[in-house]
Amino acid sequence: MAGRPISAAGVVALDASEPEPRVLLVHRPAYDDWSLPKGKLHAGEALPACAVREALEETGVRVRLEAPVGDITYPIGSGLKTVHYWRASAIESSPRPPDAEVDKIAWVPVRTALARMSYGDERAMVDKALALPASTAFLIVRHGKAMLRKNWTGRDQARPVDARGRKQSAALVPLLDAYAVGRLDSSTSTRCVQTFKPYAKASGLEVRGWSTLSEELAKGNDKAVTKLMRRLVAEASGARMPTAVCGHRPVLPTMLVALGVEPHPFQTSAVLVTHLDAAGAVVASEFHKPLV
Repeated sequence: MAGRPISAAGVVALDASEPEPRVLLVHRPAYDDWSLPKGKLHAGEALPACAVREALEETGVRVRLEAPVGDITYPIGSGLKTVHYWRASAIESSPRPPDAEVDKIAWVPVRTALARMSYGDERAMVDKALALPASTAFLIVRHGKAMLRKNWTGRDQARPVDARGRKQSAALVPLLDAYAVGRLDSSTSTRCVQTFKPYAKASGLEVRGWSTLSEELAKGNDKAVTKLMRRLVAEASGARMPTAVCGHRPVLPTMLVALGVEPHPFQTSAVLVTHLDAAGAVVASEFHKPLV
């Protein structure tokens, strides 16, 4: 089909506080339909950030993403549109006045929601989301682009990010925010700590530095890296605290193996999002390339 593919993102927001879970739906007067919150991707935006933004704009509900659910592709006038969905939980909400885009918002018991929803493929997304366990995001981040070693005369641990690395670090803010990251752990090396600084400032968090994850101490010390990573995983899953950990390319394979994940090539500022169950096991993962 001719035309430019359109990317969009949405959420299956669930409230499990009642005996029967409730799902968040919107009514769009232009289509007279009941559907899941969703919307088109903005230029330079990561899909998870789009899902959270669209949910907030359409419902007034701020959500935290959990595991990815799947995607739906369908034809529109200009080509094909693909909507990517995440399971999500509400963090906070504020009243949203009705408008021409969305005039009704409702948390609906699942059985009622499935009967009310207008589209079968979205009902399938709800079923898939319900089949997933509640999970906690645990993000592995490679630091932003650093100054070249040949252009740096100081200690390598103090080598900072360069101009591109600063842009990459800033671009990580909405992505980490989509998972409501509440804890930042990092190699003590300057380029790693600096990668998290924009998000730390925006969220009011401190960056916990771990020399064990630095290139210098991690080399030939896989056991120490593995022990630390398992400790951080246990802390995150036990407290249901979304966590991000920043490391170096040579150390990332050991960090991933400690999580039970196959090593994966990382560009600078790339992010692997794993989703942990209550026992700390990975139930899903997703990889996001840098936007800058």
